Amino acid sequence: MCAEFSSLSWLATKPEVALKGIHKLVEDVVRDMQDKGEAVPEPIACRHYSGKFMIRIPPQVHRKLAIQAAESGVSLNRLASSKLSQ
Repeated sequence: MCAEFSSLSWLATKPEVALKGIHKLVEDVVRDMQDKGEAVPEPIACRHYSGKFMIRIPPQVHRKLAIQAAESGVSLNRLASSKLSQ
């Protein structure tokens, strides 16, 4: 599959063949979109990210993380960032 084109997929018995297949399919779709003057999605890896996003968690989880952060002597943000990057 390709994240930027969620409706496209390529099945194969070997991962290498599947990767080559989806790569060729996406190339063909992008070329077709460009020929028709359609906007091609920006690759996720090339997008700008601010480093901020909001997440909602149950109050009990928030409390548990706040306690862990305090006991570790770090901010809640630093603790959450550390856990998310694992």
